[in-house]
Amino acid sequence: ANCLSAVWRLFRGLSEEQRRYEKRLILEHPAFAQLCQQLLRDARRLARGDLVFSLHAVVSLGVPQNTLLVQTLLRMCQEKLNQLDNRCISVLATTLIGLDKDKNVSALQAGLRLLVEQRIPQIRDIFLLQNMMRCMGKDAPVFLKKKLEKAVLKEIDHLTFLNAQRVFSALVAMNYCSIPILNACSEKILENIHDVPFRRLIFILEACHHLQYHNIKLFSALANYVTSTICLWDKRQILLLLSAFEVLGFQPTELMDIFAEKVTEDPEFLNLKYLLIILRVYSRLNYVPRGQKQRFIETLHSCLNKYLPNISSTELLKAVYSLCILGYLPHPALDQLLQKENLDELQSDDLYKDQKETMLQCVKACVELDSPSFTKPALVQAEDFSSLVPPNHRKAREALLELLGDENMFRENIQLLHNYRVDFEIRVDSERKKVLPGTATDDHADSSVERLAFLFVPLSAFCMGTTHPQGKLAVKMRHLTKLGYEVIVVMNKKFQEMTNEDAVEFLKGKIYSKNAFPFSEVNVQTNN
Repeated sequence: ANCLSAVWRLFRGLSEEQRRYEKRLILEHPAFAQLCQQLLRDARRLARGDLVFSLHAVVSLGVPQNTLLVQTLLRMCQEKLNQLDNRCISVLATTLIGLDKDKNVSALQAGLRLLVEQRIPQIRDIFLLQNMMRCMGKDAPVFLKKKLEKAVLKEIDHLTFLNAQRVFSALVAMNYCSIPILNACSEKILENIHDVPFRRLIFILEACHHLQYHNIKLFSALANYVTSTICLWDKRQILLLLSAFEVLGFQPTELMDIFAEKVTEDPEFLNLKYLLIILRVYSRLNYVPRGQKQRFIETLHSCLNKYLPNISSTELLKAVYSLCILGYLPHPALDQLLQKENLDELQSDDLYKDQKETMLQCVKACVELDSPSFTKPALVQAEDFSSLVPPNHRKAREALLELLGDENMFRENIQLLHNYRVDFEIRVDSERKKVLPGTATDDHADSSVERLAFLFVPLSAFCMGTTHPQGKLAVKMRHLTKLGYEVIVVMNKKFQEMTNEDAVEFLKGKIYSKNAFPFSEVNVQTNN
């Protein structure tokens, strides 16, 4: 047992490349086979600590799980489970994380859960607790997750920087978002932010997304740290960080400006994979660099043109869609995308079919509405779907009825060109003093009438912690404006939290006040 543990300690100190080479040498060495045979014969006589550490060592060194040795050690651990001390339980829990589910593993995990539940009140070590959290996994009952949470919170004052990172990992493994624990871990990470390695930065951001934990202070600090040490990071690392921020919906503007400058200065590093990530990040976050929009977009467009001969139809759609979101029409790529064979290939592929259709629809809308030759139509085609009213419109509908007195004074759930939907349409005179009755047939443009388009959207439609619309919402607002609407965006969550009286006053201010349009002229050139 000591020999195996010594081999493992030496092995784990090697680099990834050395490990692969050494693992093959170890497993093929005749002395290792003899050692395993001896361990198999003596498994029943091993002391509890030697048993657990031997299992951990052979699994970590790559001995297959379905071998007689590993299965025997698992059965012996089941028999001696109640004799294990807290340290042995922690090591066993760590070992089981790396094993696939089978009869012995499942039985051992079930027994371990019962034992952990009994032992939790006695454990005062966060390192041991986080190991047990990881082992319990996402399938652990909620009451057990809460017990572990309570135990960690009791010892939270002894949390170290290293343990803070491990607890993040444990909560992800358990699929449990404990805000008090995450806040404490975040504070410890912020205190030691200059000691966080690159891989750990990425993991923290991915963990926050997985747990739906939105800590703007943490994200801002991580972005500012990378920005202030930009010379220490290569472009690939910055791109991966921006991609992690994009998944969270967080917009690190200063870092995005600096990275865009690096891209325009040296676009040669952009392979197709990196190009698609950059386009996705900047379009979803609806951001173009200050003072270098045209140069940045044209650099990306030029790189895309270089890959057109060999690009797949799906990759081409993603690239064109992103550029269209940013308000730029890449004509060579568009011409290639709209060729019949590419469209047929996209529509015949069942993988993500609905998503691709939505993206294609957006591209076609941009081709028509963002074209320099487009003029506001004299007739706005609209269909009334008021019979299919979403439940979350009820409060707004009741407030409008109370304010305007008649349901004929507004139209609800209107569908326009390119499947754009408006939650509520209200017509007012040009001086915004009077609301005019509207009917489904009254679609002709009239200079004396202004059309207000109310959009009730979730918080996720904005970049985190801001009122800056993300790409999908921004392009919809841009296109509704081109169709002759004044666009009023309302955060639905905040609206639903208002009292009925406040909701009426809020809508009154938006309808009758000329200064009620913080979003009416939003496009990709406006960076909050």
